[in-house]
Amino acid sequence: MAFECQGSTEVSKNYNFEDNSNPKAKNSGIANHILDCDSKTAISIADCSKQLPCNEVLPNCPRSITDLPPALICEILNFLDPKELGIVSCASTILNRLASENHVWKEVYCERWGLPSVPAPLGVGLSDEKSWKELFVEREFRSRTFLGRYSIDILYGHSEAVRTVFLLASAKLIFTSGYDSIVRMWDMENGLSIASSRPLGCTIRAVAADTKLLVAGGTDGFIQGWRAVEAVPCLFNLKGSEDPNTEFKLWEHGGPITSLALDLMRIYSGSWDMTVRVWDRSSLKCLKVLRHSDWVWSLAPHDTTVASTSGSDVYVWDTCSGTLLTVINHAHVGNTYSLARSHTGDFLFTGGEDGAIHMFEIIGHRHMANVFKVATWIPHSGPVYSLAFEFPWLISASSDGKLSLIDVRKLLRTSRRSLGKNVSRVKNVDYSVEPPQRMLHGFGPNLFSVDIGADRIVCGGEEGVVRIWNFTQALEIEQRARALRRIRLENRMRRRKLQIEMNKGARTDQCSMAAKNSMHGDTSNVWHSKRGISKVKA
Repeated sequence: MAFECQGSTEVSKNYNFEDNSNPKAKNSGIANHILDCDSKTAISIADCSKQLPCNEVLPNCPRSITDLPPALICEILNFLDPKELGIVSCASTILNRLASENHVWKEVYCERWGLPSVPAPLGVGLSDEKSWKELFVEREFRSRTFLGRYSIDILYGHSEAVRTVFLLASAKLIFTSGYDSIVRMWDMENGLSIASSRPLGCTIRAVAADTKLLVAGGTDGFIQGWRAVEAVPCLFNLKGSEDPNTEFKLWEHGGPITSLALDLMRIYSGSWDMTVRVWDRSSLKCLKVLRHSDWVWSLAPHDTTVASTSGSDVYVWDTCSGTLLTVINHAHVGNTYSLARSHTGDFLFTGGEDGAIHMFEIIGHRHMANVFKVATWIPHSGPVYSLAFEFPWLISASSDGKLSLIDVRKLLRTSRRSLGKNVSRVKNVDYSVEPPQRMLHGFGPNLFSVDIGADRIVCGGEEGVVRIWNFTQALEIEQRARALRRIRLENRMRRRKLQIEMNKGARTDQCSMAAKNSMHGDTSNVWHSKRGISKVKA
């Protein structure tokens, strides 16, 4: 498009073309090429801007997302999920760097698995530390090994049925207890017994732990607790210590304690006295009493809410005010024995006396919550006594002596566009519910408790033994297969590159031969190839 000379000066002033918009154009001369001076076809800049869009006014200036400021590109990348981020990172080196350093990897990792046991760096740059993207990719890779080979370790030590197991993966410890009233601590790696408590005088139906505190609940209505001791390599001194501050006992429940849970500030306990009690970890005082209409079987806290099962119903409470947010009436036919919750707190998984497993989505946590049923599985022929969830695997233990592994990845519809909520539900969506991806069986009846870690499953039952399914063998096999695939791909690309170079050299020789023939008087204008020869013969 042509402009007169005065108009070109006006364009540069109004648009700051050379100074602000594209500083490269000043050196490359794009502006002088576009703004050609011709008095015969004078057009005002105002009319031009109204009639033509920017990409037609400046046809020789291609635009890309990489021309935007890095901060703005990062904000755009925040709306992508990990799979989309991985695709975008393959487009260019700039997008690869921005996508790899994006804090979305940390958010998604914490949403799925919580904070890692070893703190990750805030960014990349240190060779001996892993970025959040590398941690995410590694954990996602490990989660796929539950469909591979495994080995079983059997831990002997309990004299009666094992009612509860708890896997503390960050410390590589396993805690178990049951009818023999003894809490035992095991090494997760080699399966050896580390320590055991004195007999507590009653059946222990619940155990919970973190790296600072261990609690066990008995049928006599007490909570036995142990604080971590720095001098002890296995965290807890179960046999007793001279320091009275390392061990305590809480008495306020009027019935057997069936479930326990911990967070950073509180202890949660559920009992057959039809209450859930919330305790302060530092003062050991009861802060709230949440009353139900039937025996409490299980509970699962998250942030300022706690979900609990009582009879056949499921309750969701606000622990700060003690108000009831919502109730799922008659979630199962019979009692709702087990409960699990995602790390985001938006999804609940329940198992009941009818052998079914339900998945619910919670929308809204303040003042009022709405609950929708997402999926249902019936993998067992008996009651589901225990559930455990570690993204994306939901595992259940039943009285029929079987464990079921269910991949719920496709049912977790994450959306980063929602404000203050990381999971969005689209109504009237036909969720395709797949059957359990794997069933583990061949044990005695009545599996009472199960827990899951990054590459292990721990279960206890009526046999009085603890079984550990170790999937690290599948991880090693998959790593070797991945290395072999990488080598094959590199060899394939190397052969393809050599083939291209050979073909290019052959075409050069043919062209030089044709040139020689034309110089020596070959005027037939026939290309001497197989195709040309066949045409001449025809």
